[in-house]
Amino acid sequence: MAMLSALLNFLFPPPPSLFVSAMSAISLVSLARAGFEEIKGKHLQYSKFQNVNPSTKKEKIQLSSKSGMLLLYTPAFLAGAASFYVFPHEGLRTTFVQSALTLHFFKRVLEVLFVHKYSGTMPLDSAIPITLSYFLSTATMLYAQHLTLGLPEPPIDLKYPGILLFFIGIFGNLYHHYLLSKLRGSGEKEYKIPKGGLFGLVICPHYLFEIIGFYGISFISQTLYAFSFTLGTTFYLVGRSCATRRWYQSKFEDFPQHVKALVPFVL
Repeated sequence: MAMLSALLNFLFPPPPSLFVSAMSAISLVSLARAGFEEIKGKHLQYSKFQNVNPSTKKEKIQLSSKSGMLLLYTPAFLAGAASFYVFPHEGLRTTFVQSALTLHFFKRVLEVLFVHKYSGTMPLDSAIPITLSYFLSTATMLYAQHLTLGLPEPPIDLKYPGILLFFIGIFGNLYHHYLLSKLRGSGEKEYKIPKGGLFGLVICPHYLFEIIGFYGISFISQTLYAFSFTLGTTFYLVGRSCATRRWYQSKFEDFPQHVKALVPFVL
């Protein structure tokens, strides 16, 4: 009871919505499970893991990596953009949440089009669950925010620290994506050990900053669903980062062992 009371200092009361309550649990559990699967070696097949866990039963439908990544992010971006029409003028906090989600996925679309360099493919059956996760989580977060209308504000207001965290996350993520894009010259397809920025300390700083960005959105939102999704995303990206570090260790004999997976000096 004391823990619940303490949490309500930071959160809006859970809305009387079975859908949002169910999605809070589903998002946390499914993303955490996906993270543990990554650690165990069962990967979603994109990026470095596009050819792992091959199916011997049937030929998979393949998308180009660029098309697959566009499929991942575009519906979530459209959901964010549409929310300004569906839920107009619902207050400063809601506008910040709408803006942050829309900007996050618009940035990802622009990176796919103009920053990242692709050389492989992505199975459609890997792209679809990620696309649905991003789209449903974005739509649910926006709906959960809509349900806070008329509720008392949390006693501790986190939206302005959240805005700061969001921009730290989005710019840190963009910078390290840019560094990754510069690893390959024209026509090159092979992977190299990343350098620059925080790559000297962790192999996935872009995931670290993505997590920071999502915690920023959660702080702005202060809904149970936002924190549930963000915690699930943290579990997934921890697992993916550990798998990525293990992949680099297997491919490069000179991989620096002091470089951690996600958190400098820790993990």
